[in-house]
Amino acid sequence: MEKLTIKTPSDVLSFIGHTLGFWPQESLVCITLNDNSIGATLRIDLPRQPGQELPYARTVAHYLTSDTNPTSILFAVYTSETSNHGQAKPHAVTIAALTGVLAEQGITIRDGLLVGDQTFSPYDGEPGTSLARPVSSTQTSAINAEFIYRGSFIEPTDRITLPTTGQAEAKAAAVEHHMDTIRTQTTDAALQQGRKLWADMLDSKTFPSDDDCHALVANLQFPAIRDRLMADIPGVDEPMQQILFAQTEQAPEWSRIEWAQQLLLHAYTRTSAEHAAPVLTAIGYINWWEGRGSKAHQFLQLALDTDPAYRLARLSDQMIGSGIVAGWNMNKDTAYKTLPFDLP
Repeated sequence: MEKLTIKTPSDVLSFIGHTLGFWPQESLVCITLNDNSIGATLRIDLPRQPGQELPYARTVAHYLTSDTNPTSILFAVYTSETSNHGQAKPHAVTIAALTGVLAEQGITIRDGLLVGDQTFSPYDGEPGTSLARPVSSTQTSAINAEFIYRGSFIEPTDRITLPTTGQAEAKAAAVEHHMDTIRTQTTDAALQQGRKLWADMLDSKTFPSDDDCHALVANLQFPAIRDRLMADIPGVDEPMQQILFAQTEQAPEWSRIEWAQQLLLHAYTRTSAEHAAPVLTAIGYINWWEGRGSKAHQFLQLALDTDPAYRLARLSDQMIGSGIVAGWNMNKDTAYKTLPFDLP
């Protein structure tokens, strides 16, 4: 795929929005750079309490340096806070702490943006000057046009809206029917049958029938089968544990993973709340693999809403909450990417 060049601040903000999938709010976003090549994109909530700026900066630096070996970064502070001429910029102490922590590791800050509700400007520029540009200008940037051409779009927030479902009783009965069939089989036979069903779905270019969706949801109710089916998603032939924790040597097939997420969302609409937790947990895992921690957390919370005792969702949410990054995102050759970009 031909590389694209990010030339303007509007391009940078468009790149961030499409890479994250939503427009950040009260967030710090950092993009790592190695020479002029873009590496990882990190979004993290801005600190809410004073006095936490240095620990916060160290956490951000840890995430940035564990991904690649960047030589510099770009950052954008998204906030509704404003400042007047002569006053400190919003979160100036945080940016100063981050500058110092990164400098200790030989990493410079190449540029920064302050993004408000209506305008954005260079972070080190004076407020209210002619350097401020309307946020709406990102909609006409060349990078935004390219992303839209490729089928990408930016949600206004990162809040997940699940598709609606109906006929819960009939769907639950259909899933239970398949679960009864699985229980009559030997463990190996049930596992092989579940894997074949899932493989056929992943290899297909069309959505499966309702009955196949019910069968998939039924298979996901059994932990041993569920884990194997989740490990089958990336298309990597390595030990299951290494796949689930995204620690394989081989790069995953990201297009296959994205298709799996669409299939699982489709299956979700064919099930009821009592069987939804494994489906939502698998979708949460996919988002963690892709480096979308906030969305992964939301899917796992939705899984726990349907079943507060669902152990995999709770353990996975604790893992993500502790700051563990999917192993694939620690290596630029295996990390999830949208489009290849360079800076001038």
